[in-house]
Amino acid sequence: MSDSTARTKPEPDRPNPGSKTPPRGDAGGRGRTTIADGVVEKIAGLAARDVVGVHALGTGFSRTFGAVRDRVPGSAKSVTRGVKAEVGETQTALDLDLVVDYGVSIVDVANAVRENVIAAVERMTGLEVVEVNIAIGDVKLPDEEDDEDEREQRVQ
Repeated sequence: MSDSTARTKPEPDRPNPGSKTPPRGDAGGRGRTTIADGVVEKIAGLAARDVVGVHALGTGFSRTFGAVRDRVPGSAKSVTRGVKAEVGETQTALDLDLVVDYGVSIVDVANAVRENVIAAVERMTGLEVVEVNIAIGDVKLPDEEDDEDEREQRVQ
């Protein structure tokens, strides 16, 4: 004789009722994840550069120093230039130094950068972005050469 009532097994990611063991699929309680400041800085730097109207990131000095460093064989361009992050356990705060293109609305560019950075950092890290401070350090005029182009011409 067979039993017509279906017996169900508990799902592997859910504990048995009354069980004191954590569910197998719940890995969140089995360790800690830390995210370095540099990781958040890279994410924010790339997200900020994606916004139309952002010419460059960093202050004049950091852009000059970075351009020289970029010319060293084997070095990679720094995506963290002009970005500073302070990362806590669940929250982060960011400071960005921007150079914007002439003719764009600085307020609109700053708001777009802020939105893009917050979305990217929160999506990728799970951290809550409590603030994104933006400092506009320069405006790139249409007839100005890029700092890197000027240095390249002087070197040749």
